[in-house]
Amino acid sequence: MKLVLFDIDGTIMLSAGAGNRAVRRALVEVFGGSGPEKHRFDGKTDPQIVRELMSLAGHADDHIDARMPLLFERYLAYLGEELQASASGGGIRVMPGIFELLDALEARDDVVLGLLTGNLAEGARAKLNSAGIDPDRFRVGAYGSDHEMRGELPAVAQTRAREELGLNFAGGDIVVIGDTPADLQCGLAIGCRAIGVATGMYSLDDLRRHRPAAVFSNLADTPTVVGVIMGETTGHDGHA
Repeated sequence: MKLVLFDIDGTIMLSAGAGNRAVRRALVEVFGGSGPEKHRFDGKTDPQIVRELMSLAGHADDHIDARMPLLFERYLAYLGEELQASASGGGIRVMPGIFELLDALEARDDVVLGLLTGNLAEGARAKLNSAGIDPDRFRVGAYGSDHEMRGELPAVAQTRAREELGLNFAGGDIVVIGDTPADLQCGLAIGCRAIGVATGMYSLDDLRRHRPAAVFSNLADTPTVVGVIMGETTGHDGHA
């Protein structure tokens, strides 16, 4: 059995900056400003993004912590609006091969689909729904709302699989698929395998440096990607 954990932004889909716009609107409302404009969000959890932006804007950790619940309440409200705006402008894009890959994995009795994402759980559902992907296809999830540090999320998913599904996955039977170095590194502590996909902000070479099991330019070659996930074949597109 394999537990296959997908990142969302840049891996499954793109939302034309809906999350960025929503969090900055909420930050202005709750903190009076949204921090540095060019600060990078990719590979980070939502709480980590907020803490970094507000720390750079001069707010102390205790002040950030006290306002985080209100901030995320406003963020989720704005996220729905921004996703709708992106969708109406044709900005919601599912990455190549995702529907086919999900179908192929879901059809197997030796795979459990899951999510490992920096999004809040509610934000993850909203984004997937906006792309026409049923969030309930993913039987296990680990989210930014579970822990601020991405490196803690694989163990959260592992524990959830055991407690909610009665399935015990060794680290080597967990596969993390993502588009950032943070995705590829987050499961190292428990021995997860990682697959990189260069559909986000990082190139094949950028991802290959982190020594994942394989790196793909996209996930469109379903048989090859499934083979790598199951440990049956090696990847292409410059696999590690």
